[in-house]
Amino acid sequence: MNEQIMQQCEDAMRRGSSSFYHAFRDLPERRRHAVYVIYAFCRLIDDSVDEPETSPFTIHELKERFLNLEQAEGHFIWPALRWLFTGFPNLGRQPFLNQMDGQLSDLTLLRYETTEQLEHYCYLVAGTVGEMLLPVLRDDLHVEAAEAGIALGKGMQIVNIIRDVGEDLRRGRRYIPAELMRRHGYTDADLDNGVIDARFVAMIDELHDQATKWFAKGLSNLETYPKRSGLAVALAAAFYGAIFDQVRRNGYDVFNRRAIVPDEEKGLLLMNVLAAFGAIDGTADSAAVS
Repeated sequence: MNEQIMQQCEDAMRRGSSSFYHAFRDLPERRRHAVYVIYAFCRLIDDSVDEPETSPFTIHELKERFLNLEQAEGHFIWPALRWLFTGFPNLGRQPFLNQMDGQLSDLTLLRYETTEQLEHYCYLVAGTVGEMLLPVLRDDLHVEAAEAGIALGKGMQIVNIIRDVGEDLRRGRRYIPAELMRRHGYTDADLDNGVIDARFVAMIDELHDQATKWFAKGLSNLETYPKRSGLAVALAAAFYGAIFDQVRRNGYDVFNRRAIVPDEEKGLLLMNVLAAFGAIDGTADSAAVS
């Protein structure tokens, strides 16, 4: 793989998600590079919908080029993806297409009615990431691990949705299902006005309870992974779990404040995960969060 192309993929991940970058940066080189490529393409997909004015491609252009990947040129992501699929033959293309379908739904489905709708969306835009990562984090085809990876992705997406309630509202989107709002007596008008009260807290806590169940399933078989891969997944989950802790510390104000996990807390989480996994040569030094 061209060194400059891989550096561009790494830079995309470092800019886009400090948490994910620090979680996966100490994988063996081949696996690490594959994660960079996957993240860089997912970032392009996301930006094509959320930041269309600065994105180099529309979502439709991305899908058309991906479907004709062998001929696609003009951006570093295309040779990077060709390297990815050649180097990891267990990695299929369908999860990438499913994710693009999920992002396309953001252009048309702006308000969710049921938890089933939301779960399907979480699978499309985040459970698919678990499907993408599994074949690069381990070399076998493991059904239970695949299901766990999907569950972890869905749990992380719920955390994203909770964190981004205000930002999504400004884009005209409401991912909190109407049936959940009705159960807590919370209205669209309350949401539009940024009302934070006992009803809102209970509603967000119920949403997070579902995420917690998916996190538990997602972390249920890390012992079957290569050690560094299992560590990376556990660390990513710990960083994401801490986002909701920050939401609580912010008094559930997800309308005006973005929940950001302080670097000091990430460092503590890193030490805790390392301790749970035991000593891994060199990891404690090279994985330090900054």
